[in-house]
Amino acid sequence: MIILQVTPLSQNFWVAGLEAIALLALVAYIGWWLGQRTFVATIEGLQANIDAKWSAVEAYMVWWLGQRPLVEIVPVIPDDLKIVEGIGPKIEGLLNNKGIVTFAQLAVTSPERIKEILDAAGARFQMHDPTTWPRQSALARDGKWDELKAWQEELNKGRLE
Repeated sequence: MIILQVTPLSQNFWVAGLEAIALLALVAYIGWWLGQRTFVATIEGLQANIDAKWSAVEAYMVWWLGQRPLVEIVPVIPDDLKIVEGIGPKIEGLLNNKGIVTFAQLAVTSPERIKEILDAAGARFQMHDPTTWPRQSALARDGKWDELKAWQEELNKGRLE
């Protein structure tokens, strides 16, 4: 039978404690370093595998499509949302930050979602009522400017009275 007896390197209690802490710190650092190297190697291997798969997919798509683009990218031209009664420059900025930059996007956004955006922006914007904004923007999207102008004359800061 073998009995292991661990004795501190130093006979002084405090010095032995510091030696133990230093040894644990060294072992922890070596473990972290080995884990880091293993993790980096694993990530690099996975990235190489992903790149190889994408190359195969791209080669197949070029063959399949005959070098036609998969998707035609059409730039989005922002509209002047301030045309909508009740929307000023600050609210237009809030909507733009949430990805609403055209009349078409605003027209399909519910008043509840617009109210959430306004409420999240703070007390200064919570007083606004976006109930009519989607309908106004739908008229603008469809180019019904006379109808929009007539309706806006009936509104008070974008609200129905």
